[in-house]
Amino acid sequence: MLPLSRLVSRHPLLVLVFWLILVLLSVPFAARAPASLNAKASGSLTETESSRVTELLRDKFGEKDTNMALLVTHSQPPLTTPEGQAAYERFVAGLGDVAGVDRVVKAQQSGTLSTQSPDGQLALTIAQIPLNEGASEALRNIRQYAQKSESAGLKVRVTGGQAIADDFTEFAESDTKRSEFMALPLIAVMLLLVFGALVATGLPLIIGVMSITVAMAGLYGLTHLMSVSTFAQSVITMLGLGAGIDYALLMVNRFREELKKRGGNSREAAARTVLTAGRSVAFSGTTVAIAMAGLIIPNVTFLRSIGIGGVLVVLLTVLASVTALPAMLALLGERVNSPRVLKIGWAQSGEASASWTAFARRVTARPVLGVLLSTAFLLVCSIPAWHMKTGYAGAWGLSHGVESRDALVDVRQLGAGGLLSQFEVVLDLQGQRYGPADRAKFQEVVTQLRALPHVRGVLSPFLTPADLGGASTSSNDALAAVSALTRRSFSTDRTFLRLTVVPDDALRADQIPPFEGQIRGVLDASGYKYLLGGAPIGEREWSHQITGALPTVVIAVFAGTFVLLMIAFRSLLIPVKSILMNALTVGAAAGIVTQIVQNGTLAAPLGIPSDVGILDASLPVMLFAVMFGLSMDYEIFLLSRVQEEYLSGKSNDEAIVAAVGHTARIITSAAIIMFIVFAAFVFGRVVASKSIGLGLAVAVLLDATLVRLVLVPSFLKLAGRWNWWLPKWLDRRLPKLVLEH
Repeated sequence: MLPLSRLVSRHPLLVLVFWLILVLLSVPFAARAPASLNAKASGSLTETESSRVTELLRDKFGEKDTNMALLVTHSQPPLTTPEGQAAYERFVAGLGDVAGVDRVVKAQQSGTLSTQSPDGQLALTIAQIPLNEGASEALRNIRQYAQKSESAGLKVRVTGGQAIADDFTEFAESDTKRSEFMALPLIAVMLLLVFGALVATGLPLIIGVMSITVAMAGLYGLTHLMSVSTFAQSVITMLGLGAGIDYALLMVNRFREELKKRGGNSREAAARTVLTAGRSVAFSGTTVAIAMAGLIIPNVTFLRSIGIGGVLVVLLTVLASVTALPAMLALLGERVNSPRVLKIGWAQSGEASASWTAFARRVTARPVLGVLLSTAFLLVCSIPAWHMKTGYAGAWGLSHGVESRDALVDVRQLGAGGLLSQFEVVLDLQGQRYGPADRAKFQEVVTQLRALPHVRGVLSPFLTPADLGGASTSSNDALAAVSALTRRSFSTDRTFLRLTVVPDDALRADQIPPFEGQIRGVLDASGYKYLLGGAPIGEREWSHQITGALPTVVIAVFAGTFVLLMIAFRSLLIPVKSILMNALTVGAAAGIVTQIVQNGTLAAPLGIPSDVGILDASLPVMLFAVMFGLSMDYEIFLLSRVQEEYLSGKSNDEAIVAAVGHTARIITSAAIIMFIVFAAFVFGRVVASKSIGLGLAVAVLLDATLVRLVLVPSFLKLAGRWNWWLPKWLDRRLPKLVLEH
């Protein structure tokens, strides 16, 4: 840190010019980043069963546009009248001319897959669009056409897998911006209470915005190398604002103390701030970066993009905090305390807080009670997490009021919700061409699948009268349906067979495995070699890939954190204690989120739909990585002071009490700021972002109060001298690291 301290004290203006140029260059790229992010990375999975099915449909069946946009029309007068039918026919004819639409399937009034209500007011039209490249553009064209086609007698709403994914991306971006605007004024008020001066209040906000801007520019560059998750933007905002303001708070507070000690010499004070608080900031940032880097280890593009974004913003935040911020402080000097708005700031004083010191004495007087009650409370909170259901939430992952979610209500009312959860079955004849002798076997499979519970229909060449709509369907329509189904059911070389199983409703993630199991049961008994694909299988594979990475992430983060804490605190017990207590915090937060989002307790007041039923598959691993890293900030703030007091000659008990007295105000004010940042995301429209914001807000609340101010001091009191035990042979081999703040 010595070279940095010299740089900011001798050339502060040069440092600020560098950062100004960097931020200005980053702005245009940062603005482009959100549009380049993906709502879900399942389409990028390779070497999976569902991706193999997609390849076969494209290469062997000529199906390139297997994606669907579902358009729900409300007609008045209804389609049962000549006027209503004519208006609907004009709408369908124009839909077929929309760029990106390959084929249009009109609503049918009867049959197994009826898509028109009996009264003719509600109808479902299907537009086939590209699966991957060009899908969003096609959907955008469809939505524009639907908007232009609306009139007093025709209302149109669009849903479908692509519509849901695009709405997810759009609202995740707008929610992030809205959360920033909501949080910043509240953070400013909190910082004003902390510092009492406007200039000091503005500095942490500047650091947070700077680090986010440069990190978003880096994220845009990353989109040219890999698929980047929409969640990466939310993580960058949360970490950039939360950690950036935390670190700046620590640095500004230390600078004001040093400024008093050095008679107003701002450059010396800035240099000393870098050498003391700057070391703690760098170390704290390293622990957060290690936690986020754990997401890079699994071979999961979705997680890697979030991990890289997290590491990027944390490192930039640390760099800005130990260079740009002290450079500003060196130039400002005493002006950092002006204009004075409040005479006494919450955390201005460098002296120990008498009230927090007294609190620490009461806690350490009954350490067994503190450990037992705190641990029991956290474990009770974590109980719902043991019954957590995860998966891709689909339309349920959006709040009410979003078009693609609201339109799904009409689709389900028509009994066509299963169109969003179709299973594609490809039967492999292993090089043999399909012939008349194979017909009975193929038809038997279709019959058995059609008879399964909750199956609305099976698209195959073996049509029943009900499939054709009975007597209401003309012979020409029937012939067209048979011809289309025959083409889609046999590969061009007739060595593969295809059929599509349509459930009677859209399947939530937790409903996919049992439905999939009964389909596989029939196929396993058929004697065919087969592949099972479709949206539900792709979603399940994606979810399993994410949740399957959690053990690797946990082990990697635990190992990296253990080594870092062991070096910093010259102890074996403290790293173990820190890992276990942070894990308790994350577990309790996950349990509370599960109870609210999955089970619906208190969901309505938080604007979370009561029918979500699952948590996004990415939530457990993201909550663990982000919260585990951030909670180490408070751990280091407290433990570094305990170690400093202990090494100065105080007893273990007095060191604990003194450390709590000195750090509780900083930890409390930092935690309130973190809470504001995270809680702002709860007011968005994407349930996954709301869940992550809720989980992190709960975790920081628990960590900064119950854990850091009760559980940790109680444990340190019980452990006594064992807190600082390290084998001598290991102590000689570890590098030396000094932390101060």
